[in-house]
Amino acid sequence: MTGRRVQQPMYRRRRANPLVRFIKGVYRVAVIISALIVAGFLLWKLFVPTPKAPPIPDNVGDSSYTEDVPGGLERRDLCYTFLLMGTDDGNGNADTLMVATYDVANQKVGVVSIPRDTIVDRTWSRYPKINGAYSGGNIDRVRQEVSHLLGIPIDYFIKVDIKAFVELVDAVDGVDFDVPVDMDYDDPWQDLSIHYKKGLQHLDGQQALEVVRFRHNNDMTGYSDTGRTNTQQALIRAVLDKVLSWGSIGRIKPLLDVCMDNVQTDLTAAEVLYFAGQALYLDVDSGIETVTLPGRGDATHNGYKWCVELDREKSMQIINDLLNPYKTPVTDEMAHIVKANG
Repeated sequence: MTGRRVQQPMYRRRRANPLVRFIKGVYRVAVIISALIVAGFLLWKLFVPTPKAPPIPDNVGDSSYTEDVPGGLERRDLCYTFLLMGTDDGNGNADTLMVATYDVANQKVGVVSIPRDTIVDRTWSRYPKINGAYSGGNIDRVRQEVSHLLGIPIDYFIKVDIKAFVELVDAVDGVDFDVPVDMDYDDPWQDLSIHYKKGLQHLDGQQALEVVRFRHNNDMTGYSDTGRTNTQQALIRAVLDKVLSWGSIGRIKPLLDVCMDNVQTDLTAAEVLYFAGQALYLDVDSGIETVTLPGRGDATHNGYKWCVELDREKSMQIINDLLNPYKTPVTDEMAHIVKANG
């Protein structure tokens, strides 16, 4: 008798509803993204800790100074100070000096330019202008003199070679800038030839450098050293706005290359990552305030002419409004703003 094959019932798998499949897919992606975010956050906290501000120094200014910082000072939380230097203008001195305080907790940045001819209380040299502190490439001496002048500690320094400015502007395809005055200056000794009309112009890197280096025309018209500092601030701000407006991550690499080749700093890699991460939350339009310490540029001190004598009252107000990292005000005794003696 031939066995009869019993046919097994066939079950047809029902296809899932497309909407259900879509929801499940979205759920899986969300789970993966959440896991990556958690892992990234843990790695960030592990390898990019919040920087601890350096301790308040026992004294301020050059090591030859003996004035003690008043006791009982307390730092504000998450508030850091930076010395920003631009070199070189051809004579071995610091061409640009700025101090910035980044209040991370409140996402506020104050940037204060110090006129390079500012009179300082100096014991190691009769030359009274603050830009001379960099003579010989002595960054620590600049840092100490700036701290002594302002009455605040300087946590970090960032020194940028002047050629980096040229390369940075070229890396962002130039910048539109409103040139503040007619510029007509030639100096064969420094190989300078600066000729621009007042008004909005598109500048490449070399042109931008010439504009920020301009001080006066051949007939001595133009503007003061303070006016030059204001132009530097405005142009740096224009470049910063151009950099931050770029949406393509792929275009950031040339900027990083410029920084790697031309920037010297005592910030660690972890600290750079921390501040870069925090800066993502910074509103450039409302969170950054820039100003130049006010004063007269025709003072004479120790026999040297064309020194900048800072306005004590206005300068102290700026120091406390934009730079002070302490919970209490910087006093006249802490800062060392010098009155001209000539």
